[in-house]
Amino acid sequence: MASDQGLVRATACAVIDKLNAGEVTPLDLLDVLEQRIAEVDGKVNALPTLCFDRARTHARALMKKPAGERGLLAGLPIPIKDLFNVEGVRNTQGSPIFKDTISTRSDLVVQHLEDNGGVVYAKSNTPEFGAGANTFNEVFGATLNPWDVSRSAAGSSGGAAVALATGMAWLAHGTDMGGSLRNPASFCGIVGMRPSIGRVAHTPVSSIDRNLTVHGPMARNVEDLALLLDAMSGEHAADPLSLPKLPDSFLSAARSGKGPLRVAYSPDLGITPVDPEVAAITAKVAARFAEAGAVVEQAHPDLREAHECFHVLRAFDFAMTKAELLRTKRDMLKPEVIWNIEEGLKLSVEQIARAEAQRVEMTARTVAFFGKYDLLLTPATIVAPFPIADRYVAECAGKKFENYVEWLGIVYAITLVCCPALSLPCGFTATGLPVGLQMVAAPRGEARLLAGARVLEDILGVRGTTPIDPRPAK
Repeated sequence: MASDQGLVRATACAVIDKLNAGEVTPLDLLDVLEQRIAEVDGKVNALPTLCFDRARTHARALMKKPAGERGLLAGLPIPIKDLFNVEGVRNTQGSPIFKDTISTRSDLVVQHLEDNGGVVYAKSNTPEFGAGANTFNEVFGATLNPWDVSRSAAGSSGGAAVALATGMAWLAHGTDMGGSLRNPASFCGIVGMRPSIGRVAHTPVSSIDRNLTVHGPMARNVEDLALLLDAMSGEHAADPLSLPKLPDSFLSAARSGKGPLRVAYSPDLGITPVDPEVAAITAKVAARFAEAGAVVEQAHPDLREAHECFHVLRAFDFAMTKAELLRTKRDMLKPEVIWNIEEGLKLSVEQIARAEAQRVEMTARTVAFFGKYDLLLTPATIVAPFPIADRYVAECAGKKFENYVEWLGIVYAITLVCCPALSLPCGFTATGLPVGLQMVAAPRGEARLLAGARVLEDILGVRGTTPIDPRPAK
C-alpha cells in the first residue's frame, strides 16, 4: 500500500470510506504521506516538523478498535499548525525564541481531533506567532506557493494550505484572525473556513473571551471541509465559549443541495482597493449563482469602521499575549510583531472601548443585512499571489497601505462581525494563479454557508484541480 501514491489524489471522504471498509489502514496512509512528503516538500517547505513515529504509535492503538468505532476521521492523518501544542512534538510558533520547545501536553483542539480518529503526523509552517499573511520565519524559512514557487502561499496557515494543494495532506487544521484560513486557501486553490466563534473548542490563552482568532478546517473541496468541521466542532468545559454540536452534521448540510435564494456581491465591502483582475473574476463567478435560481445583487453591510476597529483590537491582543516577550526577547522578534505589541501597549481604555463599541455596531448592521440576503460574496484576497520576497502587500490599485495588515481588510472586516466565512477556489488569473471567492453567512450560519458553497462548487466545476506537483517560477 505504501506505493499506492494514487491515494494522495483521493478525497478525504473517499479515503475515510476506505478506512471504514478496511480497504486501507491508518498505517498505510502514513506510508503514503511519508513518501509524498519526501518527494514534494523540499520544493515548497510546507511541513517542516514531522512526527511519524508518534503517528504510527497512535495509529496502532486506534487500530485495536473495530473499524467503525475509530471516530469520525477513522484514522485519517492530519497536520497541525505550528502554533499549537501536540504532546511530545516540537512547537516553535515560527519563532527563534521557541525553536527548541517540545510540548508536554496537547492543546484541546488537538485532543478533540485525536479523540475523533485523527492521526497527527506533522506540524505545518506559519509566520512568527502567525503574524502576517506571508508564511516565512527565521526557524524554517519560507513556504512557497505550488502554483508558482516564486510566489507567496499567504498565511498564516500557509503550510497547511500548501500541504493540501500538493497532496501531502487530505485535511488540515488552521486558525484565522485576519484571514489566516481564508488567505492561503485563496492563494493555493483550496478551501479554508473560519467558523463562528465557539464552534471549535480550543485551549484559552491569556483571556477566556479572546475571540478574534478561531480554529477551523482546510480541505480541497467543500464536502471534505464540512467533514473536518464536524470532527472539530463540539463544546468542552475547558472552553466556556464553545458551542454544542448541532443535531445535523455539516457534511449533510453540504450535501443538501440547498442553494441560497438571494445573494449579495461586493468587490470591496466599501473599504478597500481590489486588483481589477481579481474583482472581475469574482464578480463573474458570483453572478453564476443565478444558474441555481438565486437573485444576485451588488450590496454589502456598512463596515466603515473596520480598519480602525481591527487595528486597535489586534494590537490589544498582541499586547495581552506578547508584552513579556517584548520586554525580555525584543532582539529575537520580527519587526512586524514588535510594532503590533508596541501599538497595543500605547492604547488607552477609551480607544479599546471605542473599538469594542464599533464592533458591536458593525455586527448589528451585518445581522440586519443577513435578514435580506442568504450569503455575502467578495474576493477572498484583493490580489493574486504576490512575490515571496515581498513581506506583505504594500500597495493595490494605486492605494499605498499604512501598515502590513491593512491589505487584509476584506477578510478582517468579516472577522469583526462574527460571521462564518470560507474561501472557495473560483478561477485563475491570466498567468495561471489561483483566485478565491470569500463566501459569508450570518453568525452561526455554517450549514447554510456550506450548502451554498457546494452548490457553487458544482456550478464552477473546480473540484479536483488539486493536488498538483509544485510548479517552477514563471
